[in-house]
Amino acid sequence: MTMDYVLVGVAAFLVGAVICGFICFKLGVKHRIKTAEAQFESAEKEAARIIAEANEKAATKKKTALVEAKDEIHKLRSSAEKEIQHLKNDTERELKERRSELSRSERRLQQKEENLDKKTDKIEKLEEQLQAKHKKADEKIAEADQLKASQMDILERISGFTTEQAKEHLLQMLDSELSHEKAVRITAFEQRIKDESDEKARQYVSLAIARLAADTVSEMAVSVVAIPNDEMKGRIIGREGRNIRALETLTGVDLIIDDTPEAITLSSFDHVRREIARIALERLIQDGRIHPARIEETVEKARREVELRIKQEGERAVMETNVNGLNHELVRLIGRLKYRTSYRQNVLNHSIEVAHLAGIMASELGVDPVLARRAGLLHDIGKALDHEIEGSHVQIGVDVCRKYKESPEVIHAIEAHHGDVECRTVIAALVQAADAISAARPAARSENYENYIKRLEKLEEICNSYNGVDKSFAIQAGREVRIMLKPEAISDDGMKVLARDIAKRIENEMEYPGQIKVNLIRESRAIDFAK
Repeated sequence: MTMDYVLVGVAAFLVGAVICGFICFKLGVKHRIKTAEAQFESAEKEAARIIAEANEKAATKKKTALVEAKDEIHKLRSSAEKEIQHLKNDTERELKERRSELSRSERRLQQKEENLDKKTDKIEKLEEQLQAKHKKADEKIAEADQLKASQMDILERISGFTTEQAKEHLLQMLDSELSHEKAVRITAFEQRIKDESDEKARQYVSLAIARLAADTVSEMAVSVVAIPNDEMKGRIIGREGRNIRALETLTGVDLIIDDTPEAITLSSFDHVRREIARIALERLIQDGRIHPARIEETVEKARREVELRIKQEGERAVMETNVNGLNHELVRLIGRLKYRTSYRQNVLNHSIEVAHLAGIMASELGVDPVLARRAGLLHDIGKALDHEIEGSHVQIGVDVCRKYKESPEVIHAIEAHHGDVECRTVIAALVQAADAISAARPAARSENYENYIKRLEKLEEICNSYNGVDKSFAIQAGREVRIMLKPEAISDDGMKVLARDIAKRIENEMEYPGQIKVNLIRESRAIDFAK
């Protein structure tokens, strides 16, 4: 029983505690609701106050903006009225000035009209006087004719000759006297010309040489390329010599790498090849990437650059000699003479020199100096193609100039400058003389060097004449000829037979010191692209 009462008491306590907690919670909620309602009412009042203040400020700003706008409108209206008044004043002033100018013009026109009327009157009076003078002159001419006729009748009776007979007799006497005097004068003139011609010729030639005074340039067969250090020599040679072999094969130039510090020597008789090799080697050294593919690309770029320089040299020569209207192909051929020598004399410089000499002498003799300079500049144009076309450079030059529509005087001067045909014009004689002067100056030419060049050219010509040969290069001062073969045309076994044939022909047709190495190279390439 006691336990039951205890349990009932505990349960009653717990129920009372729950009831009390619920009542307390409900009272707390009501208090919070009242507090929130009071805060909401306060917030509404504050919001109403802020809105009222904002409306008051907006109304104030609106009034202020209206006042400012009215002031601005008043200012703009005043400024516009002033500007309109100023324009009206300027217009009135301009109209006044124009009216005054028109008045002055009218007065000037009236004065001119009055002057013209006065001049017209004077001209009419002068015409009347002139007509009177003409009438008097006609009368006097008629009197003179009558007097002349009477005098002629008297002279005919006295002389016993008619007028025509007297004229014939006088002309016969005069013709006899003039023939004798003419013969005497011609003889004296011829003698004077003979006495003065040699002296005049020496004077003109000396004057032309003195006015030109060109330097003599001797072309060498080697070029030296500076390198930053001696380690670069090994990179240029490459693994197992592949780099130097590729460079020599592509350019046809012999690279001499010896103990000379920080320098590599390029050797070739062909100035174009040597220049291409020099430019390519300098760019490879500067770039630092030296391998066969890069060498091939650089050599091709250098070859294009040399072609551009050839064009520029031709244009420079044309401008320097003041020769206009040349065909662009002739200009390019003139530029190629920059890399051509004749007896160690640069042919381009020689042609420019001949043009100047011929022009100076033509001016002294009173003939066309422009035509003389043109013929002098083109007289050796055939030497730009004599490696490619058979025949003398004179005939090649004549054919080329005839192809590009040069004048007959220029073509004849080219044809006659070595005495192949007789000079028929003064221009041709001057070009022939100028060519001899330019070649005869001290140190202008060297026979030994020319023979050396001809020997190397003959060596390459023999090698290129065989079928299957792509190109050949004479190197090592002519002690070796390197021949590039077409792999599809010559087999490996055929190389030995071809090498023997070329060597035998060189022995039979050429004269040379020592021995010549015939080096045949057959290379096959396979190229594809990964895509």
